Amino acid sequence: MNSSRVSRLLRINRTVSDMAVAVAFYRDALDFRVVGQATLDGEAWSSLMGVAKGRGRSVTLRLGAQHMALVAFDPPGNPYPPRSGSTDLWFQHIAIAVSDMNAACARLRGHSFEPISRDGPQRLPPADGSVIAYKFRDPDGHPLELIQFPRNDSSARQEEPAVFLGIDHSAINVADIGSSVDFYTRTLGLSIASRSINSGRAQQRLDRAADDLVDVVSVQPADAGPPHVELLGYRTPTGLPMPPGMKASDILADQLVLQVENLAHLAGALRTEKMDIVSPGIVTMSKGRHAMLARDPTGHLLLFCA
Repeated sequence: MNSSRVSRLLRINRTVSDMAVAVAFYRDALDFRVVGQATLDGEAWSSLMGVAKGRGRSVTLRLGAQHMALVAFDPPGNPYPPRSGSTDLWFQHIAIAVSDMNAACARLRGHSFEPISRDGPQRLPPADGSVIAYKFRDPDGHPLELIQFPRNDSSARQEEPAVFLGIDHSAINVADIGSSVDFYTRTLGLSIASRSINSGRAQQRLDRAADDLVDVVSVQPADAGPPHVELLGYRTPTGLPMPPGMKASDILADQLVLQVENLAHLAGALRTEKMDIVSPGIVTMSKGRHAMLARDPTGHLLLFCA
């Protein structure tokens, strides 16, 4: 057994510039419910995030059975890069399962957002899951995806009569699909749930990118069930690299919050593989909890908790 394996994807942390605007958007446009909030300060939290004397505020949201947290830093970091594309390596979307794409889009149109997909929702071919999908950006520029599964697909798992059902996955663009799959499976102990190569007109309209050809590999923690992680390796077109010196306080810096069985063992494995650990090793937080912030091979932030 991999002693450092990830047992669960607890939530996604999303850095925002204006907490009131962000909460209103996710609550009113997408049906998220506020379930908690906290003030983030003190030496331990600043050390964990790699920000000097930083403070922050978090609001935890729930949709279905899944959670995400909006985090506002003080002082704030850099804004989301303008003119970002779907193939840029900092691209990380949160995919929301919906029961009715038309109803979901009608609800969304009552709020301020930036479309990514061209010509509305796109139905992908059977080889790519026969899902209907639509990508767009929140008020800060963060990408999101609405996804409607075929009714006979087990991924359409939610039973409650709602339009917005829950968070299905977080998808991250990776620089090298082979090394990223190796890292998430061998080092972190996730398992491959599915893999495909997506292309064609519907994918191009979904991403608003020409000549799309993308490896899509879904990886699942030990405790199966949503949310999971999708690794996106674009063969064409080539996107921009991760901004150098990206900090946790920068608006583009989403964090996958991962529960680990043996944090000390994982820290040793990351050091052996010369991965970038943002925090000074394992940090002891309030109530004796332990956490560590690191980057994956592409530079995406991973917050490990024990």
